[in-house]
Amino acid sequence: MKQPLPPTDELAQLVRSGDRMWLARAITLIESRKPEHRKLAAQLLTSLMPYTGNADRIGLTGVPGVGKSTFIDQFGTNLTAEGHKVAVLAIDPSSSRTGGAILGDKTRMQRLAVDENAFIRPSPAGASLGGVTRSTRETMLLCEAAGYDVIIVETVGVGQSETTVHDMVDIFVVLMLAGAGDELQGIKKGVLELADLIAVNKADGDNIKKAKLAASDYRRAIRLMTPESKNWTPPVLTCSAAENDGLDQLWADILKHREIKMVSGEREERRHEQQIRWMWSMISDRLLDQFKESPEVQAKLAETTQAVKHGELPAAVAAEGLLDTFLKDS
Repeated sequence: MKQPLPPTDELAQLVRSGDRMWLARAITLIESRKPEHRKLAAQLLTSLMPYTGNADRIGLTGVPGVGKSTFIDQFGTNLTAEGHKVAVLAIDPSSSRTGGAILGDKTRMQRLAVDENAFIRPSPAGASLGGVTRSTRETMLLCEAAGYDVIIVETVGVGQSETTVHDMVDIFVVLMLAGAGDELQGIKKGVLELADLIAVNKADGDNIKKAKLAASDYRRAIRLMTPESKNWTPPVLTCSAAENDGLDQLWADILKHREIKMVSGEREERRHEQQIRWMWSMISDRLLDQFKESPEVQAKLAETTQAVKHGELPAAVAAEGLLDTFLKDS
């Protein structure tokens, strides 16, 4: 039987102590959508805010089969061996029918799962914006308060989750896969435009030559794009997570990116802008929740949905009608 949650100030101290069990309990609290839990979560986050912001926030994405889990397991193990504390926030794709998720991250990252200096938090993506859990950013803050100095947010690698994760990290790393046809067609141009660093993974064995050719293709593609920053051109490198080759260079590039962005002031500015955008995103989510939970809206929703489905009512008119109902109720 679980222990009851202690008072907020005590829970904050337990999180700061680095106790992984209480960190996990705190994350569960902020993931809850119960009104009473939301109030406690807000108090907890507010009390911990002074102890956040000191981590390197790394976003990671890549096409299916690119080896994200193997990469994170090896990369994270390298970092903990150097004395870092690594938190991995892995977003799992949820079933569109059942809402369930295969939370297998601790089996996919076997070494990190038993590493005392690592914390893995699998979360179902659900129907939230961009396939990223609503609480991912708050989870990141809790991990920082618990002393984790490297936060890795792994995306599902599909949909719009890349854009959402890019909007909450300091550096966005895109893993590519060579030898699978026309590499430049294997991932959306928009994702390349988001990338701060590109790594062609699985550059080992007979695939080394193909990986180097793919890296050359990506370098040419990067040169054709308008850079996000005049101070940084995304490097393209090859690596092999399976053989732990090239990961040291990748980490060195992440540190170089941090130094350049901190000196120019872009890192702080990016974080400030992210916080404002995330505030509006959370407002949108809460308003949508309240809209769906409104008894007056629910009373009309089924009939209105059927009318739209059968072409009896234009979608725009239906939306206006439901919104009017909600606003009158408010």
